[in-house]
Amino acid sequence: MRKPNFSKLSTAVLEKYLKDIESQLSKRVKADQKREKALAKLQAMAKAEGIALSDLAGSTKSTGKRKKVAAKKVGAKRGKVAPKYRNPKNAAETWTGRGRKPKWVEAHLKSGGKIEKILIKK
Repeated sequence: MRKPNFSKLSTAVLEKYLKDIESQLSKRVKADQKREKALAKLQAMAKAEGIALSDLAGSTKSTGKRKKVAAKKVGAKRGKVAPKYRNPKNAAETWTGRGRKPKWVEAHLKSGGKIEKILIKK
C-alpha cells in the first residue's frame, strides 16, 4: 500500500485522516480486548474441567490465534518416492506406481506381461 504524501495535504484533510485513524484504532483495540476476555473465560472453563484449551481447539496461543492447518488439497504435490517398476527394454525408464501408467507399462501389460515381472527387486 502506498503511503500518501502528507506534506502536500491540507490541514483539514490531515485532521480528517487523524480522526479516521483514531476511530479505527479504537475499534481494533476494543475488538482485541473483547477477544482476550473471551479467551480468558474459555481457558478458565477448560481448566475447571481439567482440559487444556489447546486440546479443544487445536493449537492455540495466548493471543487466541490458531495455527493454520494445511488442508489436504486434491492434486497437491506429494513427496518424492523411489521407483517401483523398471522398463525391461530400457533400464533408464522407471515408474513409481503413482499416477497414470507410462506407455511402456501399458505396452508391457498389453503384450501379456505381468506387472510383477517389471517390479524392481530390493
